[in-house]
Amino acid sequence: MHEDPAVALTSYPGTVRQLIVTGLGRDQPTVIITNDDQITTRALVQQYARRMTIEQRLAEIIRAFCADALSSTVNLNVDLDVMLAVLAHALTAALRSRLPGYATVTPDTIQRRFLETPGQIITSADAVTVRLERRAFSPVLRSADLPPATPVPWWQGRPIRYEFLLKVAPIPLRGNRR
Repeated sequence: MHEDPAVALTSYPGTVRQLIVTGLGRDQPTVIITNDDQITTRALVQQYARRMTIEQRLAEIIRAFCADALSSTVNLNVDLDVMLAVLAHALTAALRSRLPGYATVTPDTIQRRFLETPGQIITSADAVTVRLERRAFSPVLRSADLPPATPVPWWQGRPIRYEFLLKVAPIPLRGNRR
């Protein structure tokens, strides 16, 4: 890290504090410019790191949920699209925290490996069952910290359950076996 406490900028009446920091997970050094000369260097870097995390989450939302291709320029639709994208991101984050080994992956990885799994939703008078077909990542889902049955208030308290099918392909016979 390098710090210069009094840098003069063109068209700025005072001086600013400039920090050049490495080791924040980027290829190039990060330049932080502030006019706050009271904050400690450590607190300033921590504040920047929090902001960077927020920016990364917003970039994930845009990439994974196509938030840069909203349905309309009408404010109501844009607000709904953004709210649904943020909600989807929160739900994906909640799922990934329950999947062993997937706590830090991006939402598009969760979507590709788990949410795009083919299956069926079976509703009955007493439960809603999500029956998923077997895929390469099924062992991760089986070992996930998913509750066995979760009551859903807007489904009149019916629980949602998960089932993982073992799909067995028939073995083709060659020639005439006797």
